[in-house]
Amino acid sequence: MIILFLSVIAILSVYTLLSRDLLYGVIALSGISLVSALLFYLLQAPDVAITEAAVGAGVSTVIFVWAIKATQRGDEDE
Repeated sequence: MIILFLSVIAILSVYTLLSRDLLYGVIALSGISLVSALLFYLLQAPDVAITEAAVGAGVSTVIFVWAIKATQRGDEDE
């Protein structure tokens, strides 16, 4: 089970780096935080899991999405 979670984290990390759209990258980062929180919970560290879920998946995702929405999005063709 732990190997599966680590594999998902690795796949999401590569997707985040190769993603052309910033919003998709932020969503993948949020997924990494959620899977990390589940991994911490499985490793019997519930306090770290709660913190990772709240800060990693919650607060930082909201800040990143807010920053993306505050900037002007445009394609390379324009």
